[in-house]
Parts: sequence; C-alpha cells; structure tokens
Amino acid sequence: MKKTEKLVIPKDFFAGLKQNWKADLLSGFIVSLVALPLCLGIAMASGVPPMAGILAGIIGGLFISMTSGSHLTINGPAAGLAIIVLMSMEGFKKMAPINYTPEQIEMFAYQCTLGVGVGCGVLQLLFAKVKAGMLSNFFPSSVVHGMLAAIGIMIFAKQFHTAVGIKPESKEMLGIIAAIPSSIMNMNPDVAVIALISIVILVGLPMIKNKYVKMLPAPLIVILVAIPLGHYFDLETVHKYLFLNGHEYSLGPKFLVNLPSNILDGIVLPRFDYLLTGFGIQMMVTYALVASLESLLTAAAIDKLDPFKRVSNFNKELYAKGSGNIVSSLIGGLPIIAEVVRSSANVSNGAKTRWANFFHGAFLLIFVLFLGQIIHQIPLSALAAMLMVTGYRLAAPKEFAKTHRAGKEQLFIFVATIIFTLATDLLVGIAAGILVKIIIHLINGVPLKSLFKPFLNVEIIDDEHYVIDVEHSAIFSNYIGLKKQLDAMPRNKQITIDFTNAKLVDHSVMENIHEMAEKYNHEGGHFTIKGLHGHKSFSEHPHSTRKKM
Repeated sequence: MKKTEKLVIPKDFFAGLKQNWKADLLSGFIVSLVALPLCLGIAMASGVPPMAGILAGIIGGLFISMTSGSHLTINGPAAGLAIIVLMSMEGFKKMAPINYTPEQIEMFAYQCTLGVGVGCGVLQLLFAKVKAGMLSNFFPSSVVHGMLAAIGIMIFAKQFHTAVGIKPESKEMLGIIAAIPSSIMNMNPDVAVIALISIVILVGLPMIKNKYVKMLPAPLIVILVAIPLGHYFDLETVHKYLFLNGHEYSLGPKFLVNLPSNILDGIVLPRFDYLLTGFGIQMMVTYALVASLESLLTAAAIDKLDPFKRVSNFNKELYAKGSGNIVSSLIGGLPIIAEVVRSSANVSNGAKTRWANFFHGAFLLIFVLFLGQIIHQIPLSALAAMLMVTGYRLAAPKEFAKTHRAGKEQLFIFVATIIFTLATDLLVGIAAGILVKIIIHLINGVPLKSLFKPFLNVEIIDDEHYVIDVEHSAIFSNYIGLKKQLDAMPRNKQITIDFTNAKLVDHSVMENIHEMAEKYNHEGGHFTIKGLHGHKSFSEHPHSTRKKM
C-alpha cells in the first residue's frame, strides 16, 4: 500500500495546500525550530546584526517558496555564504570615510554589503534568463567539495574565538587560524563552558539510538540548555569574576543575542554608491556564483531524497533565488540559498510540498514577533558552537578520505582548492582548483581541442536504439555539451554511450553519467555505458577517472 501511495505525486500550490497541509505544517514547524538558532548564528558569523539572518529566513520561506523550482528545499541564510558576507563587511569597512565613528563604519559596511546582495540577485536573474541552470555541471566535484571544506575551516576558526569569548586581533583568515592557541590560553571560562556543553549536545544527541530522542532537534535542545546557563552565569549584567588562577574575567549582555524590540527597527536599506567599485563587483560575482552553485547542488541532492522522484527546474530555481535575494537585501536581510541541512530535515519530517518551506518562514516571523525577549537571552557562544560543528562537518577528515577514495589526483585538486581559498579568497580558490584539474588532464593526454568542446557521433541503429560515440575526451569542462546531446535524446528508448575512443573520462563525468543513466532507466528507458574495458581506473572507486591504455 505504501509503495502505491508514493507513486501519487502531491498536487502543487493551493491544491497541494488543501491536500497536504497537516504534513507540511508539522514539518515546517520542526524545521523552523532548527532554522531559528542557525539564522541567528549565521548572521553572527557574517558580522551583521542577528535580525539580518531572521529576515532572510522569513523571506526564504514566505516569498521564495511559491516561486522556487524545487518542491522540498528550505530557503534561508547559510553558513557557506557567511564567510563571503564577512569578507564583504571587512572590505567595505576599509573603504569607509575616515571621519566616521566605529558605529558609522559598521553601518556603512552593512549597507554596502546589502547593496552587493541586491546586485547578486540581479546577476542570478540574468543567469536564469540565459538558462544557466546547468552551471553546476561545469564545476568539478573535487573543486566544489574543496570550496565547501575551505568554508568549513573558515567558519570553525572564526567561531572558535567567539565560543571562548575572545576577539582575535587579525582580520585575515590565516591570522585568525594562527590565533586559536592564544584564544585557548586566554579563554573566558564561563563563556567557554556554555560552548563546550553545546558541542557535547550537538555531537552526542544524534548518537543516542532511542527513537524519541532522535526526534528532538539538537539545535533546539542547545538553546533550551544554553539560556538557563546564561542566567546562571548572569550574562544579562555587566560584571567581573575571578577564576582558578585569580585572573579577572568580564561578562555582560555583549555575550548575548542583541535583537531590536520591534522588527521594523531591524530593517536597514542598502546603499549602491560603492557597488560598481572593483571590490564591489568582485563581491557581487562571488556572492552570485557561490549562492547559485550551492542552491543548484542542494536542489539536485534533495531531488534524490524526494520520495516522489520530482525533478527541480534549475533555471526557475535561479530566478527564485535571484528575486528572493533582491527582496531580502532591500530590507536588511542576508543572502538566501537552498540550504541542505534544513532541506534534508524537511524531507525526513514528512514534508510533501513547497508549503513546508512557507510554514517554516511563517513560524520564524511568529517567533521574532512574540518571542523576541527569549531570543535575546540566547548566549552567542552557543550559536558559535553550532557553527563550529557545521564547519567541522564540512571539513572533517572523512571528507579528505572520501575524496582520496575517488583518486589521488582528486585529493590533490581538493587540497589545492582549500589552500588557495584560505590564502586568498573563494573565487581565486575555485579558479585555482579548476586550473589544477585542467593541468592534470593535459598531462594525462587530453587533446587541447577537446578541452572545452566534446566530439560526438550519434548513430541511429533503429527507431529504438541510439549510440553516442565519444571521441578524444569526456571531462568536466566539456561535459555541458555532452549533457545537452544526452538531454536531446528521445525518452524511453535504448541509449548507449560508448567511450571506446575517449582518451580520458574524468571523475566528474563518471559521476554525472551514472546519475543520468539511473534517472533514464527509472523513467522507463534503457541507458548503457560501454567502452571502458580498455581504460585504466585511477582508483577502486566506481566513478574514478578512466584513462585509455
């Protein structure tokens, strides 16, 4: 019976609301409990007021849900963009007029950063207009994972200092990382205790096998524990205390979330006079590229989890994110993407339609309207702990091991992307990773003429059987052309892709082709991959790079 029910695809829009409102309302509520502390934490990591994160979550739910190209993704601020926003804030602070006070400099950078967010949204609308939804197919998986791992390291390092109650002197990422031992030696013990207990909850709770415990959102439990701890340490009152060695430490409201008493007071308008400077354009392109890439990858990942096997419209997804980022940035919110952790929670909690995302945004609005005083009592070190765990998961040792299993050359590209990103910025890191991969391909014999253009021959055996012969190479940089040809093939036929004459088939293409074959076969066709028996595999991974011997 259950198997039959899964084949009945839920209706969309108002018909879907009438049909599935109970399931979507429940999932939206649970996801909002996870999203609230994350929205606050991401705003903190971005160097902007906490309200900016909540506004982005509200817009991501109430506004984007109805225009999104995906059915089950949850939209809002994300840790991946926090580092970019922080870079923007720090860069614009250096451009502020010299007679500004520290508060004016902060507001100047914030308003300029909001202008960048609007520009990012406009770029995403242009991406949608030129149908750049297949943008994600160009970037090698090892470069994307390297970018995410670098972001994870940055988040962990930056939030470590907040978690122990220290503000590092360095503004550069390598300096922030190098300052970690000093922050450990000079930590504020009470603040660090809250962070440590929060990390224990975040890591330990998912390990408990009890099914009822597993239903509890770990971030919510952290908040429920951290608020009483904040009261115990009297964070509301400015005071000093002595610890073991007699050293004096300070505590006060600066270690708590600071929300305006009225949501309208949190609305800040952007400024655009610095948008078309060299730095403004760099930030705008970085925003748009990373935000689009993360949203498309998340939508593709959630499609695989969708029990109804619905497929996202990537160009529509770009349009939704672009319009959402314009609206969010115009009122003081952070940039918005489809966020993978909250989206996965949405699926696992039984969401059926886009209304779950809408309800998640509605509940965030209710929280900030009626629970502002409670939100103010959340210790910043608890939010920092959540982001540290998120950062660690993005750059955990298992991510290095997973990449190594795909091949030594993939690990080299992965690490190169991380190093260049940490030493410079995200755009340079991504470009460096792509360049390293191209150099490796050239060393392995990929002809220059097939670097960006696939050479294909399509043979029609009969009305039911088509063969696509791939010559020279099938690599990440020419895959978009190959994908267009495969997408143009008729449905429910027998399709054979033959790599006999290809000198190299790289890891990204192997991953994408196998995924496409699985999808085509699921729809009722028959997709076969052949011609790799004469190729050497770079590792034992089923999707490793293949080189013709």
